[in-house]
Amino acid sequence: MDIDDKIQLFENKRIRTAWDEEKEEWYFSIVDVVAVLTDQPDARHASTYWAVLKNRLKEEGANELLTNCKQLKMTATDGKRRATDVADTQQLLRIIQSIPSPKAEPFKLWLAEVGRERIEETIDPELTIERALETYLRKGYSREWVNQRLQAIQVRKELTDEWDARGVQKGVEYAILTDEISRAWSGMTTRQYKKFKGLTKENLRDNMSTLELVLNMLAEATTTELAKGHDAQGFAENQEIARRGSKVAGDARKAIEADTGKPVITSKNAAQLNQVVTDMIEGIIAEQDDIELDTEG
Repeated sequence: MDIDDKIQLFENKRIRTAWDEEKEEWYFSIVDVVAVLTDQPDARHASTYWAVLKNRLKEEGANELLTNCKQLKMTATDGKRRATDVADTQQLLRIIQSIPSPKAEPFKLWLAEVGRERIEETIDPELTIERALETYLRKGYSREWVNQRLQAIQVRKELTDEWDARGVQKGVEYAILTDEISRAWSGMTTRQYKKFKGLTKENLRDNMSTLELVLNMLAEATTTELAKGHDAQGFAENQEIARRGSKVAGDARKAIEADTGKPVITSKNAAQLNQVVTDMIEGIIAEQDDIELDTEG
């Protein structure tokens, strides 16, 4: 657990958080969240409120993982590190559902909306793609990038379907093979790649440039085709196929870098990449304005 007492602000009040690098999961101080949502005057009153709420949840038969929360040492207002109950995102949202407070109501409405959308997507899976497209566009991605990203999702799905049909186990084995692919074409494991881009919980592919995304797709698509062509069965055979398939994309990356003299893999993440595009567009507009002014002059 990598605990560095990061502070999140909500309505100008501090909420202590910790990042578990191994599990790639954020943990939040429950007392801090309770204090904000219920307007408790201090930590002592917030702790009392949480103790009462936790007992009520136990009496109502709430899941044991919810009521027996993990404890981590976090820095208190007096500067001392003390053990405090923490919750991951799923636990925290469940706790918020049980807090009768006007400030908790927007979270409850949002959860209800998300639940409705998931039910609709189960009935009509095409809605998932449409909502993904809308979400990416709202975040500022270009439509061209979004089209590549949606295609990358399809390529990944074809690969995992192939793994599943060939006896590769979901979870750990999928993760190992994904790391093999990433290492073979980019020179980094998935975790190293994310760290290079300054990411934590964010999706790595969502933070790739178009060229990075295309090479990753090439690695996964080639791996899929080789698995079919060689009828790879089980984890070991598919691990070797993953290395060979990804090497094709790795060789392409090296050829591009040798020709351009620039690294393909960039440390820029989505926010920075979007800013580059924004700056470029603004620059083009500014140049066009200058041309028009010169013409008018």
